[in-house]
Amino acid sequence: MEIVIKETYEEMSQLAAQLIAEIIRRKPRAVIGLATGSTPLGTYRELIRIHKDEGLDFSQVVSFNLDEYVGLPNDNEQSYHYFMWENLFKHINIVPANVHIPDGVAAELKEACDNYEIEIDDHGGIDVQLLGIGRNGHIAFNEPGSSLGSRTKIKTLTEKTRQDNARFFDSIDEVPKYCVTMGIGTILEARKLVLLANGENKAEAIQAALEGPITVSVPASAVQFHPDVTVIMDKAAASKLTRQYHTEPSHLNRQ
Repeated sequence: MEIVIKETYEEMSQLAAQLIAEIIRRKPRAVIGLATGSTPLGTYRELIRIHKDEGLDFSQVVSFNLDEYVGLPNDNEQSYHYFMWENLFKHINIVPANVHIPDGVAAELKEACDNYEIEIDDHGGIDVQLLGIGRNGHIAFNEPGSSLGSRTKIKTLTEKTRQDNARFFDSIDEVPKYCVTMGIGTILEARKLVLLANGENKAEAIQAALEGPITVSVPASAVQFHPDVTVIMDKAAASKLTRQYHTEPSHLNRQ
């Protein structure tokens, strides 16, 4: 595991985008896993810049998103379909047919979850998966108590997660209670993980995930199992870590 601490959110976002861009340049048909929420927005802005200014080509890239709310149509401004198109896809040359986001309005949600797993397998698996972390240590919408071997599934959101996400809605009553999410087992099968965290409100979760035991109580701690993880955070998110880590990435020295 490589842990990189940057001074600012902008610097950590730039580094994350550079890592993803390198993978796409090496493998134009790369399969990339993407996340939503406020944390990856800076990374997406930088990927858009690299595409426009440096010609990063997304025309053969295939994407799979981590999750989606149940019951929100794709054109709802709070849906993750809408989020991804507004904040990334419509600004780059990705082919719409190559974009995959869980279907939260499918008539048969269980079948849609199973088909999502099949789609990932049919594309040869995910080359790099971008992740955020919740204040309660969740990754994707795998809340505390989720199986570390779980697959894409329907999950009930905890009240804490609904409260955290209420800022995007007019009221907490509008926040969906259910979601479709990649499971932790699915996430761990990606060939590389890039985990992002910023802000002091993520510091406890980061410390527990990276320095604590691997436990279902902190789902993000499962990344300790993975052979190729880069964790990028700002100083605020790193404030509760007890060990010394890199301030610059190294392709040779891994923590």
